[in-house]
Amino acid sequence: METAVKQVVHLTTQEFKEKVFNFELSKEWKYEGTLPAIIDFYADWCMPCKMVAPVLEELAQEYAGQIVVYKVDTESEQELASVFGIQSIPTILFVPKEGQPQAAMGALPKQTFEKVIKDVLLKN
Repeated sequence: METAVKQVVHLTTQEFKEKVFNFELSKEWKYEGTLPAIIDFYADWCMPCKMVAPVLEELAQEYAGQIVVYKVDTESEQELASVFGIQSIPTILFVPKEGQPQAAMGALPKQTFEKVIKDVLLKN
Protein backbone atom coordinates (compact mmCIF):
# COMPACT_ATOMS: atom_id res chain seq x y z
CA MET A 1 0.00 0.00 0.00
CA GLU A 2 2.86 2.39 0.83
CA THR A 3 4.00 2.59 -2.79
CA ALA A 4 0.65 4.07 -3.83
CA VAL A 5 1.10 7.09 -1.56
CA LYS A 6 1.52 10.20 -3.70
CA GLN A 7 1.06 12.86 -1.08
CA VAL A 8 2.56 13.79 2.24
CA VAL A 9 1.37 11.54 5.09
CA HIS A 10 0.78 13.00 8.55
CA LEU A 11 1.86 10.65 11.33
CA THR A 12 0.71 10.26 14.91
CA THR A 13 3.15 8.83 17.45
CA GLN A 14 1.48 5.41 17.13
CA GLU A 15 1.74 5.44 13.31
CA PHE A 16 5.36 6.59 13.57
CA LYS A 17 6.16 3.55 15.74
CA GLU A 18 4.53 1.25 13.15
CA LYS A 19 5.89 2.82 9.95
CA VAL A 20 9.21 4.40 10.93
CA PHE A 21 10.77 3.37 14.24
CA ASN A 22 9.37 1.83 17.41
CA PHE A 23 11.45 3.70 19.99
CA GLU A 24 9.59 1.99 22.86
CA LEU A 25 10.80 -1.47 21.83
CA SER A 26 14.32 -0.62 20.73
CA LYS A 27 17.01 1.91 21.57
CA GLU A 28 18.93 0.89 18.44
CA TRP A 29 17.65 2.60 15.27
CA LYS A 30 15.73 0.20 13.03
CA TYR A 31 13.70 1.64 10.18
CA GLU A 32 10.37 -0.16 9.76
CA GLY A 33 9.49 1.17 6.30
CA THR A 34 9.98 -0.38 2.88
CA LEU A 35 10.85 2.89 1.10
CA PRO A 36 13.33 5.59 2.14
CA ALA A 37 11.59 8.49 3.88
CA ILE A 38 11.71 12.21 4.54
CA ILE A 39 10.15 13.19 7.85
CA ASP A 40 9.26 16.83 8.44
CA PHE A 41 8.90 17.84 12.09
CA TYR A 42 6.83 21.04 11.90
CA ALA A 43 4.26 23.27 13.61
CA ASP A 44 1.33 25.12 12.06
CA TRP A 45 2.52 28.50 13.38
CA CYS A 46 6.04 28.13 11.92
CA MET A 47 6.61 30.29 8.81
CA PRO A 48 9.69 28.36 7.51
CA CYS A 49 7.61 25.16 7.90
CA LYS A 50 4.93 26.69 5.68
CA MET A 51 7.60 27.48 3.07
CA VAL A 52 8.82 23.85 3.05
CA ALA A 53 5.35 22.26 2.87
CA PRO A 54 4.68 22.80 -0.88
CA VAL A 55 8.22 21.62 -1.72
CA LEU A 56 7.64 18.39 0.20
CA GLU A 57 4.30 17.89 -1.54
CA GLU A 58 5.99 18.27 -4.95
CA LEU A 59 8.73 15.83 -3.96
CA ALA A 60 6.17 13.31 -2.67
CA GLN A 61 4.52 13.34 -6.11
CA GLU A 62 7.74 13.42 -8.16
CA TYR A 63 9.31 10.54 -6.22
CA ALA A 64 6.10 8.55 -5.62
CA GLY A 65 6.94 4.86 -5.33
CA GLN A 66 10.60 5.66 -4.54
CA ILE A 67 10.36 7.57 -1.26
CA VAL A 68 7.70 8.40 1.32
CA VAL A 69 7.25 11.88 2.79
CA TYR A 70 5.91 12.06 6.33
CA LYS A 71 5.00 15.06 8.49
CA VAL A 72 4.92 15.13 12.28
CA ASP A 73 3.15 18.01 14.04
CA THR A 74 5.41 18.80 17.00
CA GLU A 75 2.53 20.51 18.82
CA SER A 76 0.23 17.47 18.87
CA GLU A 77 3.03 14.87 18.98
CA GLN A 78 5.25 16.36 21.69
CA GLU A 79 6.42 12.94 22.92
CA LEU A 80 7.74 12.09 19.48
CA ALA A 81 9.46 15.46 19.11
CA SER A 82 11.16 15.03 22.49
CA VAL A 83 12.32 11.46 21.69
CA PHE A 84 14.16 12.86 18.67
CA GLY A 85 15.38 15.93 20.55
CA ILE A 86 13.70 18.33 18.15
CA GLN A 87 14.83 21.80 19.28
CA SER A 88 14.02 23.89 16.21
CA ILE A 89 11.52 23.53 13.42
CA PRO A 90 11.38 22.63 10.74
CA THR A 91 13.69 19.72 11.40
CA ILE A 92 13.88 17.37 8.44
CA LEU A 93 14.90 13.75 8.98
CA PHE A 94 16.23 11.89 5.93
CA VAL A 95 15.77 8.16 6.48
CA PRO A 96 17.53 5.71 4.14
CA LYS A 97 16.35 2.08 4.05
CA GLU A 98 19.66 1.03 5.61
CA GLY A 99 21.81 2.99 8.01
CA GLN A 100 21.26 5.96 10.27
CA PRO A 101 18.91 8.85 9.54
CA GLN A 102 20.37 12.30 8.90
CA ALA A 103 18.80 15.49 10.22
CA ALA A 104 18.77 18.98 8.73
CA MET A 105 17.32 22.12 10.31
CA GLY A 106 15.55 24.97 8.61
CA ALA A 107 13.72 25.60 5.36
CA LEU A 108 15.81 23.87 2.71
CA PRO A 109 15.53 24.74 -0.99
CA LYS A 110 14.14 22.08 -3.32
CA GLN A 111 17.56 21.51 -4.93
CA THR A 112 18.99 20.54 -1.52
CA PHE A 113 16.18 18.02 -0.96
CA GLU A 114 16.78 16.57 -4.45
CA LYS A 115 20.52 16.22 -3.82
CA VAL A 116 19.95 14.42 -0.51
CA ILE A 117 17.30 12.19 -2.10
CA LYS A 118 19.77 11.15 -4.82
CA ASP A 119 22.92 10.98 -2.64
CA VAL A 120 21.49 9.50 0.56
CA LEU A 121 18.03 8.03 0.08
CA LEU A 122 18.20 6.46 -3.38
CA LYS A 123 21.85 5.43 -3.58
CA ASN A 124 22.27 1.68 -3.83
